[in-house]
Amino acid sequence: MATDPKRQRGRPKAFHDKTEQNTIQSLDRAMTVLAALAAHEGITLSDLAAEMGQSPATLYRVLTTLAQHRIAEFDEVQQLWHVGSGAFSIGSAFLRRSSVIERARPVLRQLMQDTGETANLGVESGAQVMFVSQVETHSTIRAFFPPGTLSPMHASGIGKALLAFWPDDRLQKWLRNQKLERFTGTTIMAAPALLAELRYIRSRGLAIDNEERTAGMRCVAAPVFNVFAEPVAGISVSGPVSRMDDANVARFGGLVRDAAVRLTEAVGGQNPVSAERR
Repeated sequence: MATDPKRQRGRPKAFHDKTEQNTIQSLDRAMTVLAALAAHEGITLSDLAAEMGQSPATLYRVLTTLAQHRIAEFDEVQQLWHVGSGAFSIGSAFLRRSSVIERARPVLRQLMQDTGETANLGVESGAQVMFVSQVETHSTIRAFFPPGTLSPMHASGIGKALLAFWPDDRLQKWLRNQKLERFTGTTIMAAPALLAELRYIRSRGLAIDNEERTAGMRCVAAPVFNVFAEPVAGISVSGPVSRMDDANVARFGGLVRDAAVRLTEAVGGQNPVSAERR
């Protein structure tokens, strides 16, 4: 029996039938809700219902179902819904195809060899940084951020490196909607202080997490840019303060910044940090 050359093994005979009988309405609604949720850096149930023209009760059932799979999550303190870290687990198949993730591996390996510390790649995920790739140091005491780990933007080297290159209107909106939580005695909690820090980071293209998330750990980070000179990821090295002293932080800074520049170039990006600032 001859096989129709136009027929593909990944599609059924009814592939071109776009009628409702060929879709799952509840799944379609869930995907629509997830897309709407992803467009916000946290949103209340009532606001999401008003935006989508859906009843809060219906949306709540969808969100709680997504939350059971960690695709959505609820912030009890701020009463906001966010896209959950479980979305990364499911979306990791796509991330494996991403040029940033793929091209970062050799850069991270080289950075770990050059510094002797754990090298990381992170991307923005709502109001947090999600670590998506890592090459660990061989040292016994080391930083460890398994893929999917989340860290607050304001208390993360990569987070601050990304924030520093956001457009001002986006940054101001983010600050209005965020509570700058304290994690250690050096966490930056005041918006004016954070803005001053971000201006300094932007001027040199390099961010430092000075025990701001975890006492005893330091991180040096730099942003990676896309073709539009927008920050899409960050590269960092992290380690204990016993090894990440001031001298090593200064030395590692140049290595991290160079690694970020190489990755930016590898993905066809445009680095807005001038050569003079490097």
